[in-house]
Amino acid sequence: MVQEAHVEDALVEQYERDGAVVVRQVFHHSWVEKIRQGIAKNLDQPSQYSERLLKGHGAYFNDYCNWSWVDEFRDFVYNSSAAALAARFMRSSQVSFYHEHVLNKEPGTTKCTPWHHDQSYYPIDGEKVCSLWMPVDSVAKETCVKFVAGSHLWPKWFIPRKFASECNYPLHDSREKPQDGHRLYYDVPVEEIEADKWPILQWQCEPGDVVVFHMKTLHGADGNNSTSQRRVLSTRWLGDDAVVATRPWDVSPPITGGLKPGQRAVCDTFPLVYTRR
Repeated sequence: MVQEAHVEDALVEQYERDGAVVVRQVFHHSWVEKIRQGIAKNLDQPSQYSERLLKGHGAYFNDYCNWSWVDEFRDFVYNSSAAALAARFMRSSQVSFYHEHVLNKEPGTTKCTPWHHDQSYYPIDGEKVCSLWMPVDSVAKETCVKFVAGSHLWPKWFIPRKFASECNYPLHDSREKPQDGHRLYYDVPVEEIEADKWPILQWQCEPGDVVVFHMKTLHGADGNNSTSQRRVLSTRWLGDDAVVATRPWDVSPPITGGLKPGQRAVCDTFPLVYTRR
C-alpha cells in the first residue's frame, strides 16, 4: 500500500515556479538499500533498452522498463511514498506509473548527460507529469543533475537528443519540419544554457534525498570525477491530464500500453498506483 508523504506548500510552489526541487531525507534507508539491490540486479541483467556509453576511465550505463521483473523496483512503486510524493507536487488526484530509469556513472566517467528535456522523448502529453531522481550514493553538487530554472514554463518543446552522440533524434520523414499536430519542436539551446543565460539549479545529495522535476524542465549532468559510483533510480509519474500522444520520431521508451492517442495514460502497462484519499 502506498505510503503518504508530507510536503510543505512552499516546496510545491517552488517546484511549480522552478520546475525542479530537492526534497531532503524523504526515503528511509530501507528503501535506499532496496533500490541499491534492484540496481545491482539491473546492472547484472541489462535489458534490450540498455546503453553502456564509454568515455574516459569509466562508463555511463542507463536502462529502463525493468520494474516488471525487478522485485525491488516494483515494491518501491507500489509501497513507498513515491506515488504520493508525485501526486503532491503535480497536484493530481490520481497517479499512474510510467516507467523507471536506472542511471549509473562509474568512477572517472567523463561522459556527460546532454542537455535535454524528457517529455518530447515520450508519447505523453499533459502538464501533470514528473520524475523522482533518487540517488543511492552520496552525490557531490558538481556531479548532480542540473536544471534550467523555469524552463518547463517556456512556450517551446525541444527535439530529443541521443545520449551517445548528443545529436537530435531523426525525424520519421526527413522532409518534414520537426512538428506534430499540436506544436513545433526546437533545437535545445545548448550554447545559451552553457553561457549562463538562465539560472541553473543543482544540489549536493545524500541517499534518502530525491530531486523532483517536471518532464519539460531542461536538464543535463556532467561526468563523475569522484572515486565512487553515482547510482540513481529515476521514476516517472503521470497525473490526471496525462494522455498518450504521437511524436515525429521514434519514441523512447517505445511503449504505449496499447493505448491510442488522446487516451488517458492508465492501463496495465501504466498502472494506477495512487488515488487521493
